[in-house]
Amino acid sequence: MNHAVPAAPNKVGAISIPGHLTAPDAVGRPGRTDTDSAVRKRVLVLGASGFIGERLVAALAASDWAIPLAASRRGTTRSLGTDALQLDTRDAGAVRNALQGVDAVVNCVAGDNDAIIAGARVLFSCCAQLAPPPRVVHLSTMMVYGTATGTVDETAPLRGDWDDYSAAKVAAEGLARQCASVVILRPGIVYGPDSPIWTQRIGHWLLEGRLGELGPAGEGCCNLVHVDDVVAATCVALRLDAVAGEAFNLSLPSPPSWNAYFRQYASALDTPVRSVSRSRLQWERWVLAAPLKFAEILTRAAGLGWRPPAPIRPWLLRLCGHPLRLEVGKAERLLGMRWKPLDEGLRECAGSLRGCEAQAFGKALAPRRGRQP
Repeated sequence: MNHAVPAAPNKVGAISIPGHLTAPDAVGRPGRTDTDSAVRKRVLVLGASGFIGERLVAALAASDWAIPLAASRRGTTRSLGTDALQLDTRDAGAVRNALQGVDAVVNCVAGDNDAIIAGARVLFSCCAQLAPPPRVVHLSTMMVYGTATGTVDETAPLRGDWDDYSAAKVAAEGLARQCASVVILRPGIVYGPDSPIWTQRIGHWLLEGRLGELGPAGEGCCNLVHVDDVVAATCVALRLDAVAGEAFNLSLPSPPSWNAYFRQYASALDTPVRSVSRSRLQWERWVLAAPLKFAEILTRAAGLGWRPPAPIRPWLLRLCGHPLRLEVGKAERLLGMRWKPLDEGLRECAGSLRGCEAQAFGKALAPRRGRQP
């Protein structure tokens, strides 16, 4: 296994991302790409209001080679401070119109399983009708490997037998393969500032003492990848014609166990790591998860400001013990990837979480309109 080595600061367009090589190039700048030109590329980002999508739109907007066209079902995105195109990716007519004049597409749409498959079917059917078809970067997931164990590279069978979500992502990849210009990215656990699950929820559970040292149940492989690494890989895949038709795993080359991840994140949060017993895990999994999820849905539907404690879902506890490690040598060789160190990434996450807590605390203490402070 080739481990990440220190690299000089490099850029994705005009955004400096230390530790990244955005394409194989010896001089520490974005490498020569087969699509370089003086004209900036129009890149349609589907799912632009999501965690990865917003980060990607911001990076593309700050680059000197791309013009992002943000599209989402909600029609909003925080990253540019402007409205996005409101687009239902299952609407063939709307997608066909959105593709007009576009040089490339990034598909990072989230949603339920049926929407994932239906959206992929529409997108790749519409792209097949264009000549030439645009470059499409399709964000998949490590979950396509399903219940496989050990070290897996991109040639491993796509089992999709973990759950319905993993099966849906395998089906979406099958549809993506109909497009000759597609590049498929299979990230592991995408963490980073503002990540709803891997930064915010995991952080709160650590602070509450509900997660920590899990013993043997936490010795599975935690294939973490920073969101900036996913953005960097996407930017290279958008520009490098030589990788058309390829798939790439994205993860730290030497990922920690889940126990080690929880310890390091707790340290970054300056909170003690508690030992969580098997009986406590079973209580979380079989007793608390369902009613807490139901309460979460009810309070959101009612528009209440208060939220119950977030449930620790059974799929997460199952994942914590799963011994699957992604082989990422191909991404290092062909995309020139260098990975953000985990300690640096977790410091960013801790700062983000603490900042959100301080902001929420300030709002709670702020006087209501019309009342004296």
